[in-house]
Amino acid sequence: MGKEDLHKRLANGGTLVVAEGYLFEFERRGYLKAGTYVPEVVIEHPELVKQLHEEFVHAGSEVCLAFTYYAHREKMALIGREEELEKINRTALKIAREVANATGTLMAGNICNSTIYKADDPSTHAIVEGMFKEQVEWCVEEGADFIVAESYTDYGEAKLALEAIKKYGNGLPAVVTFWAAMTDETGDGIHLAEACKKIEDGGAAVVGLNCSRGPATMLPLLKEIKAACKGPVAALPVPYRTTKEEPTFFCVRAPGADVRAFPVDLPACLCGRSEIQYFAEACKEMGIQYVGICCGNSSHYLRIVADVYGKNPPAKRYAPEMSKHYIFGDKAKFTTYYTDKIKSHIAGTAE
Repeated sequence: MGKEDLHKRLANGGTLVVAEGYLFEFERRGYLKAGTYVPEVVIEHPELVKQLHEEFVHAGSEVCLAFTYYAHREKMALIGREEELEKINRTALKIAREVANATGTLMAGNICNSTIYKADDPSTHAIVEGMFKEQVEWCVEEGADFIVAESYTDYGEAKLALEAIKKYGNGLPAVVTFWAAMTDETGDGIHLAEACKKIEDGGAAVVGLNCSRGPATMLPLLKEIKAACKGPVAALPVPYRTTKEEPTFFCVRAPGADVRAFPVDLPACLCGRSEIQYFAEACKEMGIQYVGICCGNSSHYLRIVADVYGKNPPAKRYAPEMSKHYIFGDKAKFTTYYTDKIKSHIAGTAE
């Protein structure tokens, strides 16, 4: 693979299915702390990170995204492990490169929101650029095919990330994505469609949205971004049931509760698989070329996206086939004792 492969894969309307969501998945499995959200698992259990890359590829991901989200200097200092900054980044990049090489997928480096950028404080801009610089340089040295810069609320910080990739990335393509918040504007007051267009004009290979919004509230904004931009657009929602009244997973309330679900009660707000399928179909029809799922992602969701996009992933072999279920399946193949009597007993009249 090489730095031209992203462009080649997306040329002439080509598409990429991309797994994200490593952070939430490892928190769910008990290897990462909610709150700090630092990917310590990369250092402590690298074999598990490799395994999750392989699992996502099996489900249909065509990119191994190095698990360096929140592995930057500020976050590592927060947990008292700043001296392991280079180690965690290089380890994550090497793991992703190894799996990408073995599976014929692309490998992406990853930089993200700094958590310290302030639009009105230029002193933070210089610090953030330094944080981006070191991570971008490690991406180059460890053989990334492109670099993802993601989860920006402010256009200004996204622009800094793009500039760092252009300046220190040795020509690697950049995928730059924003968080969509309670409104359709960035934190510094620019409509997200305009912000994406400006980042595209600045040299990003792909622009769009990741995280924050669920499928239902991301789709309308994606249409505006797609109309504003000429090149490939990215769509990586969280798999939660956001609404017009509660447009992000930061503000949704769990059913029957009157408090914010984020983060521990978010499982009560998960989308069904049919909702993910609808989202993928809408994205495909819209012409979204770079598509996946972010925080909350699991392999069964990604398999659906990959299948809709015609990727025929290995995991498709295990897609549901309910016609062979002894209660809910084909009545011609199973006794009515189960397909009628027992079905009525356990499920009532629901179809």
